[in-house]
Amino acid sequence: MGTVPLVILTVVEIVALVVVLALFVILITRRLNSLANSISEVSGGIIGAIQGDVFLVGAGAAILNRKLNAIANALPAIAEKAESLPAKQTHAAPQQPQVQTSGTEWRPTTAAQDPAIGRN
Repeated sequence: MGTVPLVILTVVEIVALVVVLALFVILITRRLNSLANSISEVSGGIIGAIQGDVFLVGAGAAILNRKLNAIANALPAIAEKAESLPAKQTHAAPQQPQVQTSGTEWRPTTAAQDPAIGRN
C-alpha cells in the first residue's frame, strides 16, 4: 500500500471519530437539558416553600430580637441587685430555725437530753 491510501484512510478515521464524538456531545447536551428542566419544575415548589418559611422566620426574628434586647437592657440592674445581696445578708442578724414544740411531734434529742425518755 502506498502512502496516499494510508493518508486517505487516516483522514476518514479522524472524520469518523469527530462525528461520533459530536453525536455523543449532542446526546449528552440533550440529556442535561432534560435534567435541568426536570429540576427546575421540582425546585419551583421547593423554593416557594422555602421562601414561605424564611418569611415566617424573619417575622419571628424581629419579635425575638425585641424581647432579647429588653432582657439585655435589664441585665445590668439585675446584676447590681445580685451583687448587693451578699452585703445585705452579712448585715442582717442570723435567724434561728423555728421548731414546733407540740407534745405529739418527734424532735431530735440534744446532748443534754436523756435519749431514753427525751427529757433533761
